[in-house]
Amino acid sequence: MRDAVYFLVFDGFADWQAALALCEIRRPGDWQVQAVGFSTAPVVSMGGLRVQPELSLDQLDLKRAALLIVPGGHLWQRGEGAAAVAAIRRLYTAGAPVAAIDSGVLALARSGLLDHCRHTGNWAGHIDSHVPAYAGAEQYDAGVLAVSDGGVISASHLGSVEFAREVIRTLDLYSPSDREHWYRLFKHAELPPWCVGEAVATA
Repeated sequence: MRDAVYFLVFDGFADWQAALALCEIRRPGDWQVQAVGFSTAPVVSMGGLRVQPELSLDQLDLKRAALLIVPGGHLWQRGEGAAAVAAIRRLYTAGAPVAAIDSGVLALARSGLLDHCRHTGNWAGHIDSHVPAYAGAEQYDAGVLAVSDGGVISASHLGSVEFAREVIRTLDLYSPSDREHWYRLFKHAELPPWCVGEAVATA
């Protein structure tokens, strides 16, 4: 049963980028969100939050994995994180989708997953400048803030709402219409139909 959503944490990870996605994943109560680290030693996020990983990358359960989320952080731009790149390949090969935002997309590129699927990132040329072996430039879509293709979700550092929407869609949370209302609420502050009456009543 694929009921585990793994969220990679490390010193300096961008803690806000997947916050919306993680909240929506946990809301139904069907998924177990687990923080995974390069080891089980505590880490400190970019925003100063101290996080204790529940397990290390070599302890990932490939049969339970429903999704791996990789946030941004300076270590990707330094070319570090080889163990995460290997874990991404293992999970994807085992049938689990993977998702990355901001410089976390560089880890997807290093894993080779972006060479044959539509994807995006921070800006055109960013991936090429950090990943010499990257061969997916023709698949890069500069016109979107997040995109999902073939079990791979990628997003710009400016696309946390779009990233959450793709995660929600990948895990099949809510109905298609509710997903659209969710997006309009968080992106454009447009109240969904079920909230309009309450807003009018309290005005």
